[in-house]
Amino acid sequence: MTGLRYVYAVCHPLGAPLQAELTGVAGDPPRLLTHHGLIAVVSHVPERDFAEQPLRAHLEDLDWLTETARAHQGVIDALTVVTTPLPLRLGTVFRDDSGVRVMMEAREDDFRRTLDRLEGRVEWGVKVYVETEPEETGEPEEKAASGRDYLLQRRRYVRAHEDLWQQAEEFASRLHAVLSSHAEDSRLHAPQNAALSGISGQNVLNAAYLVSRHESEEFVELVDRTKDDVPGLRVELTGPWAAYSFAGEETGAGDTT
Repeated sequence: MTGLRYVYAVCHPLGAPLQAELTGVAGDPPRLLTHHGLIAVVSHVPERDFAEQPLRAHLEDLDWLTETARAHQGVIDALTVVTTPLPLRLGTVFRDDSGVRVMMEAREDDFRRTLDRLEGRVEWGVKVYVETEPEETGEPEEKAASGRDYLLQRRRYVRAHEDLWQQAEEFASRLHAVLSSHAEDSRLHAPQNAALSGISGQNVLNAAYLVSRHESEEFVELVDRTKDDVPGLRVELTGPWAAYSFAGEETGAGDTT
């Protein structure tokens, strides 16, 4: 089939087939390209959208990027059910099957080491949000009777604000230490910007944990037991995901020239 090759992931041979009606980027079903016992999961995509210049332009188009990312993630999620994939970066494209094989040949040792390290493991994400804060404007709810009363109210507001954030930071640090001790590896990511994420609350912990599939149920229960420990804080668990945070994979767009 004509078209460029969009690569989702590299993995060992699958233990079970992918779901029959799975579609990927540009609506094309993912296919398996074998090279030296490794599998590259690819789709055929049109050059008019995925050659170097149009792809660069599309990556600035939020609607296009969202649709493509959703399709990309759908394939990764399907792979995670049947194997341990090593996800490649969104927009990894090569001219043809030969280009994909050249990439796999060049990185074969790295791929094998990483896949062996991640085998049988998944990523869980844990975020902690400060859900309730004193009034953002800092204005007291009750009208002060005097200047002295106003200053006292302002002081209480500042103290409450500081106490809440201290509690949040201490809770997040304790939680991360406990979860890290029950995981094989962990990563701390930068807190999410509420204005960009659209999620309520201020993010004080944004972490990823590499956990054996066999120990995931215990890990989930451990997170669940912490959710009501501190009033005003919200704990969110996501996963299981392919181990993006632990893949060490920096492959970008391939040779489409």
